[in-house]
Amino acid sequence: MLVDSFGRVATDLRVSLTDRCNLRCSYCMPPEGLDWLPKPDLLTADEICRLVAVGVERLGITEVRFTGGEPLLRRELPEIVARTAPLRPRPRLSITSNGIGLARLAAPLAAAGLDRVNVSLDTLDRDTFVRLAHRDRLADVLAGLAAAAEAGLRPVKVNAVLMRGVNDHEAVPLLRHCLEHGYELRFIEQMPLDAQHGWRREGMVTADEILAGLGRAFSLTPDDPEARGSAPAEIFLVDGGPARVGVIGSVTRPFCGACDRVRLTADGQIRTCLFATEESDLRGAMRAGASDDELAERWATAVRGKRAGHGIDDPGFLQPARPMSAIGG
Repeated sequence: MLVDSFGRVATDLRVSLTDRCNLRCSYCMPPEGLDWLPKPDLLTADEICRLVAVGVERLGITEVRFTGGEPLLRRELPEIVARTAPLRPRPRLSITSNGIGLARLAAPLAAAGLDRVNVSLDTLDRDTFVRLAHRDRLADVLAGLAAAAEAGLRPVKVNAVLMRGVNDHEAVPLLRHCLEHGYELRFIEQMPLDAQHGWRREGMVTADEILAGLGRAFSLTPDDPEARGSAPAEIFLVDGGPARVGVIGSVTRPFCGACDRVRLTADGQIRTCLFATEESDLRGAMRAGASDDELAERWATAVRGKRAGHGIDDPGFLQPARPMSAIGG
C-alpha cells in the first residue's frame, strides 16, 4: 500500500492528462494562457495506463480521477477509460472537467466505463462567466452537465469557487439550480494555486461565509461526520434532506490529517499534495526501462515522504511553482 509516515494510506489517484485548458479562469491562469508542456514531455496513453495499472494492481489504488488542465482535450480519454475499467480490483473512475465538450463525450465515456463526473460551474450569469473564464461558453457547460446526467454519470457533482466581488452573491442561485437538476454542489475555497501568484487570503470567500450565506435561504444540518471519512467536503443536508451540499474549506478548514490522495502529473511526476514543492519522476524511470516493481517502489518511497499538511498558515509557506492546471486537481 501507499502509506506515509503518519499512517495515512493513499487510495485515491488523480491523473492529469494534459496541462492545457480551453478556459482561462482567473483563479487558475492569465487570460493569455500559459506555456504548455511540450508533447514529448507528456505521458503517452500507454504510459498512463501502465502507471494506473501499477497503482491499482500493486499499490492499493481504489479510485482514479482523470483531471487536467481539461481532460476532455485529451483525444485518447475514452480509450484510457476503457483500458482502466477492466483492472482488478476494479477502481471507481471519474473525471474533473469544465464541461465543455461533455455534451458530445458523456455517452461514449459512460460506455467506456466512466462512473461519474465533477464539473466546474462558478456562475449562472453569462456575463460573469465571460469575466471569470474569458470565454463565452456557459451554454456549453450547462449542456455538458445535462448530458452527463442523461448518460447516467451520477452523481453529477458541481464544483464552484466563489470570488469576492465577482460571484460571491451567487451561492444561493447556484444551489437552487443544482437542487432543481439533481446535481450535488460543492463550494471550494479559492486556493493559492493560480499561475499569477495573485491569491490573497483577505480576498478569499471562506467556508464560514459560504455557509452563512446559504443559511439565510436554506436550513443546513451537518450530515453524519463519521460518513465523511477522507472526503474533502463537509456535507450538509439541505432543508432536512435528502438533498445535500458540500463545502471544501481547503484553507480555513484543512483536512490534511485524513488525506488519501496522490497525484500523477501529465508529465509523469508523482506529487503527494497539491501544495508540494517536490516531485518524484516516474516518467524518466519508466522510459529508462524500469520494471513495474521498480516503479511501484519509487512511488511508495515518494508517498512515505508526504508532509503532515499543506502549511498554508505557516509563515514560511511558498506557493508551488506549478499552477493548478499543471498539477491536476
